[in-house]
Amino acid sequence: MAELYIGTSSFTAAGWEGSFYPPAMKPADYLTYYATKFDSVEVDSTFYGTPSASTVTGWNRKTPHGFVFAVKVPQQITHEKVLIDCDAEFSEFVRVMELLGAKLGPMVLQFPFFNSVAFSSGAQFIGRLKPFLKKLPPQHKFAIEIRNRQWLNASFADLLRHHGVALALQDRSWMPMPWDYGFDPLTADFTYIRWLGDRKEIETLTKSWDKTIVDRARQLKTWVDYLQPIKKRGITVFAYANNHYAGHGPATVAQFLKMWGKNEPLPRLPISPGERTLFD
Repeated sequence: MAELYIGTSSFTAAGWEGSFYPPAMKPADYLTYYATKFDSVEVDSTFYGTPSASTVTGWNRKTPHGFVFAVKVPQQITHEKVLIDCDAEFSEFVRVMELLGAKLGPMVLQFPFFNSVAFSSGAQFIGRLKPFLKKLPPQHKFAIEIRNRQWLNASFADLLRHHGVALALQDRSWMPMPWDYGFDPLTADFTYIRWLGDRKEIETLTKSWDKTIVDRARQLKTWVDYLQPIKKRGITVFAYANNHYAGHGPATVAQFLKMWGKNEPLPRLPISPGERTLFD
């Protein structure tokens, strides 16, 4: 049965203590608390390197049955080596992530924007990608994000579809929305959504992620209308909100869930006498 797994990009951020986490909560307790509010998280820290086995088993221990981790593939593979001579690093990453057991969700290859020095064309990038896709372990879920909008086409989607890899769909200032692609962006039995926004613009307004800065209600309603029929088709949805999208990732997720109709209880965390949080 198709599911909706939704959460934030990372489970820690400046400004979350008091606005999402109770004041004075120990950071060691954050993930356990987070998992009482949302059923999934996109782990950003793995982008900077494969974590230790003890760290990953700790994540597993601190979360309940049914919780799902989406994890970013390390930048050494996607940015530094760009899929060349990285079999050992990739195998080690997958091996460590498997310590999550049934809680392991999609592994995300987030590629940067490539200039013409890196790849002269999308076809050249596909030539690099094809042999890597053939080596992906079929028992796991993978998603791919590219940031060259001119490379988003039916041929690229067909390649991912052939390997059962999801095309990561982005809500980002300089990328098209999936309903404007002009081709079917659903390439696996699940889809992967990243609400990313405009990092440069929002950081001119704030760098403390404790409240909503940008009103995304209209965009989120469009996402609800887009995703509900997809879920009804039996396609599982994984969706994650970055703080840069609206200013406060947990509030974005809460707003989406209300629109979706889930209406689950949301945290009520007084910051100080007479002051309420974004979740009230």
